[in-house]
Amino acid sequence: MSTPRIDVIADAALGLLAERGSRGLTHRAVDEAAGLPPGSTSNRARTRSALLELAVRRLAVREAAHAGPAGPGPAVAPVAPVAPVALDVLVEPLARAVHASITTGRELTRARFELALEATRRPELRVAYDAAGRGFRAPLVAALSALGAADPDRQARSLAAWCEGVQFRFVAGAESADPPTEAELRADLAELLRGMLGSERR
Repeated sequence: MSTPRIDVIADAALGLLAERGSRGLTHRAVDEAAGLPPGSTSNRARTRSALLELAVRRLAVREAAHAGPAGPGPAVAPVAPVAPVALDVLVEPLARAVHASITTGRELTRARFELALEATRRPELRVAYDAAGRGFRAPLVAALSALGAADPDRQARSLAAWCEGVQFRFVAGAESADPPTEAELRADLAELLRGMLGSERR
């Protein structure tokens, strides 16, 4: 259950993950970053695993909020419209959301990368991390279905992988200092989706 104090702790944990990496995430460091009395973080998350799970849950909420009404997360499509629909119904909000994740929301994206790596070594965190990911992928499947995708589950996986690849390259990869514009992302997404859905989609 989320409370103001838990949100403060989780936000501080995300900030530390983005700034210092997973090695910099300690209960004491979270107390200091959040401006809380010593022991406050331990009272809400007694173990490191519990603290990481708090961060995962808070990350999903903050990424959804950061993307705004256009979509529930930086790598997620809007809620599916009723078919038939134009390609822009998916391209426009998804481009905005991805662009936000590599510019104004890049700190949250860095934190997500750290949590993803932690999840590869912690089965209990893997469960929480993957559950959050499924929540972001479901609207993609629905939107692609509305656009007439032949295999929306598989194609949503490919689209999510493209989004995450863009995020890594322009937040932590070779071109982190030179992210694309939103217009460039719209063009890239339109090309990608036309290939997925068939040339009749415009």
